[in-house]
Amino acid sequence: MSNKRELSLEQREELLQALKARFEKNMHRHEGIEWTDVQAKLDTNPEKLWSLNEMEKTAGEPDVVGHDKKKDEYIFYDCSTESPKGRRSICYDREALESRKKHKPENNAIDMAVDMGVELLTEEEYRDLQKLENFDKKTSSWVQTPSDIRELGGALFCDYRFGHVFTYHNGAESYYGARGFRGSLRV
Repeated sequence: MSNKRELSLEQREELLQALKARFEKNMHRHEGIEWTDVQAKLDTNPEKLWSLNEMEKTAGEPDVVGHDKKKDEYIFYDCSTESPKGRRSICYDREALESRKKHKPENNAIDMAVDMGVELLTEEEYRDLQKLENFDKKTSSWVQTPSDIRELGGALFCDYRFGHVFTYHNGAESYYGARGFRGSLRV
């Protein structure tokens, strides 16, 4: 392939089948949205399809969670029950990664998201996702952190415990086997 952000025909068909099956199984996440409309958008945005494949490869289980009518964009979030397995044990960003003197994680959430062509969920998006069903009952997910918090060395993460969504802080350089990140993508 000449462009690394393209899928082969076989990969494309396999991904579309997985996305369609997940879409049909979880209609409560996207009431009033038709799969044929979503697929039409995906058919004209191969780079976005590549990003969805990256979400899928890292066990994010992307699914449609909304439609921005003003921009005519479908919104996908990672909908895996727990923080995606292929994106755990990472610190928040490159600066945090470089600040660690030893026991560095392999990667960081911000760089991984950029490489995948997605964005970390904001705290508000994370809370909206939890209104659809409960996620991260055993894990946690980094979320976009305001610059004033990040400048002081911190970063935010969220999880779902005791029937509530909690937002916490940690040093951005910290990483845990049960913490990853959830991505969002607009198509």
